[in-house]
Amino acid sequence: MSALQSVITKRDHFVSILAFGGSREKYESLLDYLLSWEVLNWEEYEKVSILGQPLSSLVRELLDILTCKGEDGCRLFLDALDEMANGPHEDGNCLHTPEDLSKVLSYLRRERPRIVRKIHNHIDEIFNHLVTQDCMSKYEADSLQLPIYSPSQKARRLIDLLWGKGNESARCLISFIQHLQHGMTQLSHVDLGYQKKMKSVIAAQSQYLSTYDGGANMCLESIYTENVLELGKSSTKTDFVQSPQNPLSLLDIFNADGLINKNADTVLLLGDAGSGKTTLLHQIHCLWAEGQAFHNFCYIFPFSCRKLCCISDMVSLQTLLFDHCCWPDQSKEDIFSFILSSPSRVLFTFDGFDEFKFAFMDDHKHCSPTNPTSIGTLVFNLLQGNLMKDSIKMVTSRPYAVTAVFKKYVRKEVHLKGFSEAGIELFMKKHHDDPEISRRIVSLVKANSSLLGLCHIPVFSWIVSTCHKELFLNSFNSPQTITDMYFLTLKHFLQHAAPGQKFVDNLLEQRINSIRHLGKLALTGLCHGLFVFSHQQIVDAEVNEQDISLGFLILSKNVSLDNTFSSQHYEFIHTTFQCFFAALYIAVSDDVKTRFIKSVFNWTPKSSTLAEKFRHLRAQENNTTSIKDMDIQNLQITANFVAGLFSQRLYKLITKSWQPQNLSRKLTVVTKCLSKAIHKHFKSIPPAVKGEAKTMHAMPQFVWLVKCIYEMQNTDLSRKAVVGLEVDHLKMTFCGIGPAECTALAYVLKHLKSPSGIQLDHNSVGDTGIDQLLPCLHICKALYLRDNNISDKGICKLLDQATRWPNFQKIALFNNKLTDECAGSFANLLKHKQNFLALRLGNNFITEAGAVVLAEGLRENKSIQFLGFWGNRVGDIGAEAIAVALRNNKSLIWLSLVANNIGSPGAQALAAMLQENTALEELCLEENNIQDQDVILFAEALKKNRTLKVLKLSKNCIGVQGVSALAEALQHNSTITSIWLNGTNLTSEEVQKFYKLECRLSL
Repeated sequence: MSALQSVITKRDHFVSILAFGGSREKYESLLDYLLSWEVLNWEEYEKVSILGQPLSSLVRELLDILTCKGEDGCRLFLDALDEMANGPHEDGNCLHTPEDLSKVLSYLRRERPRIVRKIHNHIDEIFNHLVTQDCMSKYEADSLQLPIYSPSQKARRLIDLLWGKGNESARCLISFIQHLQHGMTQLSHVDLGYQKKMKSVIAAQSQYLSTYDGGANMCLESIYTENVLELGKSSTKTDFVQSPQNPLSLLDIFNADGLINKNADTVLLLGDAGSGKTTLLHQIHCLWAEGQAFHNFCYIFPFSCRKLCCISDMVSLQTLLFDHCCWPDQSKEDIFSFILSSPSRVLFTFDGFDEFKFAFMDDHKHCSPTNPTSIGTLVFNLLQGNLMKDSIKMVTSRPYAVTAVFKKYVRKEVHLKGFSEAGIELFMKKHHDDPEISRRIVSLVKANSSLLGLCHIPVFSWIVSTCHKELFLNSFNSPQTITDMYFLTLKHFLQHAAPGQKFVDNLLEQRINSIRHLGKLALTGLCHGLFVFSHQQIVDAEVNEQDISLGFLILSKNVSLDNTFSSQHYEFIHTTFQCFFAALYIAVSDDVKTRFIKSVFNWTPKSSTLAEKFRHLRAQENNTTSIKDMDIQNLQITANFVAGLFSQRLYKLITKSWQPQNLSRKLTVVTKCLSKAIHKHFKSIPPAVKGEAKTMHAMPQFVWLVKCIYEMQNTDLSRKAVVGLEVDHLKMTFCGIGPAECTALAYVLKHLKSPSGIQLDHNSVGDTGIDQLLPCLHICKALYLRDNNISDKGICKLLDQATRWPNFQKIALFNNKLTDECAGSFANLLKHKQNFLALRLGNNFITEAGAVVLAEGLRENKSIQFLGFWGNRVGDIGAEAIAVALRNNKSLIWLSLVANNIGSPGAQALAAMLQENTALEELCLEENNIQDQDVILFAEALKKNRTLKVLKLSKNCIGVQGVSALAEALQHNSTITSIWLNGTNLTSEEVQKFYKLECRLSL
């Protein structure tokens, strides 16, 4: 299709993306290119950029003008859209005044897009300079600096003004830009002192990693272990393919793979509590400071959101960078000028955005780098790009804290999935100098599947590594739950604080007051959104030096700037430990009533806010703790710990050590609350639509309740939790389910009475999670595990047992990491399960070798109805093997081989199969390399075949000859309802002709 035809036929689309799906800024950027390429003259430009006119009207006017300009104008318009979509390509060359001064205005027009990008961060000083040089009046400058304009819009209006003033004013602007460029160049060579100082400071902050107990620091390089990284689900497709052979690495975080929004600047790193977000950020800082990576950044400005929350004064960007990050010893203004003029050379990192106490908003614009504002407004405008546009901002956060409003400004989303099994082993080896100790720890973890599931989260790997002596001596039974792990750590710390004591149980009794003090501080902090505590808050909670000496409360490096006692601030070694101590306080303190526990476990998203509930509760109880604002996820973590403390093992230990008065009443309340909450969840399931299976879409709250039940380790409760649950399909997609959650789900779901489909798409199950799920999969009739980071190891273990599951009939594994190594297991499943119905393996890494093996099992199976191979690499040999296996098949009704690099040999084999097969109803072959001569064979097959209803051949190499053959074949076939042929090599006239000839051809 020609450019002119494209503009005419897709007019509504262009209006939509420019007027309704875009912004004034995007539209004006497009006009910059059209002016500079002389697609528009000045009069036309003024006509399509009138202020006050609706953007949709201006876009339609622009399209009318472009249509009149014919093919060349429309082609340049499409090129301009591509240029904008791909982002600017700077050549690094400076702007130079033309030798012929009479050509300065044309130069200003030709370089308009580049000039706008170079000056928008310096617009205030440029206005001042031009006024001083009498190139514009103060009135003109004020009219262009109205707050309704963004910096880029101010730059464009300045260029428009100078266009009418002549060559001299334009030359003055270009001269000043050259001055800026010269300053930037000089600064990058002369003032390396600030960079050197910054690297020294960051290296000191990042090179050593504090242990969770606040003890001896360890060299980051010797302890850092890579996490599993994944691109966000909404990332765009690129040439990068995340596979077992090509995993996402630390160095890939800032590249162009998997972008969500090319025009945004913020890279988002998401991970659950304890997954290693802060440590990964330390690694990035350290690699840059030591000159090992990320050389494209001149400066990195690291910020902790905890520390930023403590800033109450109004701050400017300059103040934030220099007063709260790294102070320059000299040339402060020159350094700041370089930072503003070279934003792409600067990286900002914000750690712990979920702890930033300000709700993200985008309705308060702040574009001045020197004018002060509140810290929340400043940070939000940095993340939006209103300040320091084109600089990269990296934000770490727990997933729940990122709102839809914030996601509009995210350039790239990366998920931190914790350690792989190999990563766990590497971490243990790095953590201990003695190879025998690390070997024993690894053996211990691998021998206990529950422990292995937990250790994928780095904080649990640290706990196991730290408490290995207790585990080896078996003084504490092998931990099964998260609460067990943290209680193990509590005992370890108490023993460490009193090395002469032999009996840990006595220590629990002796340190009850310390635990109460820390628990009261922890709960009060969570209820008020506090993670850093001042000296006065420590005193108010009755926390003394003996309590601090336990090691759970450490000096805050984020806030404690000097060593004076009154200025010191404290924080728990990790947020999860703050939740654990809050749970301990809830369990052992007689000040906490049962009504408080009811409110914790009865919370639902549809109810009033948690803060309102707790405020009301505390008003009733007249308690000293006033709940003001408790984070939802921290509430759920605390509730998990509360439930875990009432497990039989820990309940006995707490009763023996601390003898709280109303512990048994609290146990009864927790049990009843969990039982009622999960049954209430089941009762909310709407009745099944007539003729369809009854489905329960389990929200994350359901997973949380199941985790609470598992933490209690109460078999009767887990059985009663699902008694009477009658659903055909249990859907738990996008619920953040990892190996630990899989353990809890299996603990409860294994008690289901009726076979059910289980859908776990878009989670983080992984191979270890598969292992954890096995105890409940015998009741599974359909299992959906799309996009779960599963490899051959995990799926082969599942398939080895699946042959013994009588109800198991369907499995879907799109978007995982399966290769040819698992093909034998699938073939064996097909051979031995003659009631198996559906196998979907789309978008994995199976080649012709795997397809040949799987075809052997397919040949012997008499039941399969659906086979999906979309997005693999089976090629011609694999397609031929599958075609041969299906010639006499009587059960398969749907086959997808989309995007499998199938050419003529494979296509011809499939066409021959259609002549003999009498069962297949839909064949999907889009996005392959099928030619006209192959389509002619398909057409011949359709003259004989009387079962196929849909044939999909879109996006192949098909022209008039192939389409003609299909049209002729349809005259002899009344079974076919549709043949998909989108993306053929036909003109619009030919498309219309064939559609009129045969409406079943979808062109």
